[in-house]
Amino acid sequence: MLTDRDALLRKLHQLRSEHRDLDTVIARLVDTGPVDQLHLQRLKKRKLLLKDEVAWLESRLIPDDIA
Repeated sequence: MLTDRDALLRKLHQLRSEHRDLDTVIARLVDTGPVDQLHLQRLKKRKLLLKDEVAWLESRLIPDDIA
């Protein structure tokens, strides 16, 4: 039986992968010449949202040990 932690780790892996893929897509778009700025802006916004989700999931996975 899978735990919540396993599900969070899977989701975290998926989000990190999508973030890397977007990074590659953005770099290729910029390198190929004229770019649709609206499209580029939307991709960058999605990348930032993914970064926030990754940070949130990482904070959920780190135990709150107060020493």
